[in-house]
Amino acid sequence: MNIVDAIEPSSGNVFADLGLDEPKIELVKARLSAKIADEIAARGWTQHKAAKVLGIDQPRVSLLVRGKTGQFSLERLIEFLERLNFDVRLEAKPSTAVSARGRLVVAV
Repeated sequence: MNIVDAIEPSSGNVFADLGLDEPKIELVKARLSAKIADEIAARGWTQHKAAKVLGIDQPRVSLLVRGKTGQFSLERLIEFLERLNFDVRLEAKPSTAVSARGRLVVAV
């Protein structure tokens, strides 16, 4: 077998490809945590400074900036963005997709 034949195309969501329980939520959490990590870096903050602002301890900031989102709920990540002075908007509207279900879309 050729190695190219063994490559399976991605679904577009690595968490779905890995077979995780809630891949859409995991993808949203990953994108939100990346935004938080980018903002901490852009402000030049240490993890200790970020911990004070976010209301968590430094080891949890370390998890957050490394994309380890299992410790954090979606609601908690939204709270962190609010503490970083971001407006967070959730919007529900009829889907334009032809699928039987709507989609979960995050714009950061």
